[in-house]
Amino acid sequence: MVSLPRNRKEKFTIKGEYIELIKLLKATGLCTTGGMAKRATAEGLVKVDNQTELRKRCKIRKGQIVEFEGQIIAVE
Repeated sequence: MVSLPRNRKEKFTIKGEYIELIKLLKATGLCTTGGMAKRATAEGLVKVDNQTELRKRCKIRKGQIVEFEGQIIAVE
């Protein structure tokens, strides 16, 4: 797992209509493997728009905010 500064905010631009939550976690480097992303989501460690998200295949669209371990991803 990559150690990042706490409360780091970054932007992530998606191509298309949406990206699945676990794929976003991997693409941004917040999780190094798909298994880690699935586990983090299942354990309730990921928030989407300030709500705990348990669905691994949740569709993340432009304008949404994803939070994991103090890291914030603004999806564009």
